[in-house]
Amino acid sequence: MGASAKRVVGAKASRWKRWWSYLSELHVESAASDVNPHLYVSLRNGRYQLCSANAVYSYEDLYTNFSRAFQQIKLPPDQSKVLLLGFGLGSILHILEKSFQKKYHYTAVELDESVIYLAQKYALPQLESQVETICTDAYAYVLQSQNQFDLICMDIFLDATIPEQFQSIHFLSELKQLLAPKAQLLYNCLSVTPADRKLAQAFFEDKFKLVFSDAAYFDVEGNWILIGKAS
Repeated sequence: MGASAKRVVGAKASRWKRWWSYLSELHVESAASDVNPHLYVSLRNGRYQLCSANAVYSYEDLYTNFSRAFQQIKLPPDQSKVLLLGFGLGSILHILEKSFQKKYHYTAVELDESVIYLAQKYALPQLESQVETICTDAYAYVLQSQNQFDLICMDIFLDATIPEQFQSIHFLSELKQLLAPKAQLLYNCLSVTPADRKLAQAFFEDKFKLVFSDAAYFDVEGNWILIGKAS
């Protein structure tokens, strides 16, 4: 299944660097890997940002696709279990803790060891929530897990593309089994260009709705967040 990653020593940006980042983006650290050949952390608008060559993976509270979606749904109560598939620098966790004042128990599944390393160095020291980071393939995790969760956030991209296996009916069906009664799945899709929106629409109509019959989606400007509920 993969091992939980060990926490590394956190790094905190100085006040002047945060101030300067409102004027110009500051490169902080690169951490290329086999999964993400172009991966780096920068400081922009006073916040840590994690990027690949063509995509923003994480941007603290300015990762607005999920924050806008959270405003539209009823979030589970404190002490609920939340599964994060794809972690970045923990923006989803950051938003739920800092913007919505939620106290959850998190399981974060992330394939790239470099992403986990960067999250533990630049993001997790700023947060108080309990989070177990598991370095493994999310597809394998979902198929093998016997746990259930009160909220699942699916946010897996390789650069700007969702790997094909995560768009299969089989994966969605297995993911549904991890939802506790009354739980919800939030599934992030790109919709920047007309071509992106066409693909998101086809996935939603042809696959997502077959598994989640009462599915809906939120257009959050550049992304669609698909909503699926437990049976």
